[in-house]
Amino acid sequence: MPAPQPTSGPTAPLPADADAGTDASTTASAVPDTRTEADAPNAPAPRPRPHRHALLRLGVLAAVLAAAAASLLLWDPTAVLAAAAGPWRMPIALAAYAFGTVAFLPRPALNAGMGLLFGSLWGVPLAVAGSAIGAIAAFALGRSLGREALRPLVRGKVLTEIDRRLSEQGFRSVLLVRLFPGAPFQAGNFACAFSGVRFWPYLAATVLGVVPTTAAYVIAGASASSPGSPAFLISASVIAAMCVFSAVSLWRARPRRSA
Repeated sequence: MPAPQPTSGPTAPLPADADAGTDASTTASAVPDTRTEADAPNAPAPRPRPHRHALLRLGVLAAVLAAAAASLLLWDPTAVLAAAAGPWRMPIALAAYAFGTVAFLPRPALNAGMGLLFGSLWGVPLAVAGSAIGAIAAFALGRSLGREALRPLVRGKVLTEIDRRLSEQGFRSVLLVRLFPGAPFQAGNFACAFSGVRFWPYLAATVLGVVPTTAAYVIAGASASSPGSPAFLISASVIAAMCVFSAVSLWRARPRRSA
């Protein structure tokens, strides 16, 4: 009797291990991978972007500064100071000086005008007070309108180091900036406002730091009618020395090409 032939029936069941592996791979492929690049161990942290409202405030700041600078085409601070008389003369002078700093007028010209109108005795404290008021106004504008939008954009080693020094060594750093004759006053104001420096160290360092350059220009303006006087010669020599110091410092700080 011939042996029975195998019939075509269901295939033999797979081993338990192979079946489990198939189910695991199928499940793994069915679940989407939700990991992002930020979850990777070596992925750099994303840099925050300025919010839309922060950018709008930055635009308002730019518009305010542009309007202040453009207003100088309509009025002359020197004419306003010269026309002021009586008990309102000093308050008007302070307001015009402070507004002039916000409008990017050079402080040497404002200081010389204060010396010409009030002399050395009153011109120096008035010019220092006007510098302080202008610095406060610029700090308030920059801190409230521009800091939130510009802080996330600080990149590069130089900007990061400047921001760190102003934030951690506020009084000392601001004092050095104010004592440096070649540093633009308004640029220093907004650099401090955009950094993390606190207000009171900023104001104290500003008041102390502007005294030498302010006094030199005020005395020069007060004694301009007698250019041969010792006061004018000394102040002019101090101004010339500060200009040379600024030029040498800028020349030494220039980027050097590698050979």
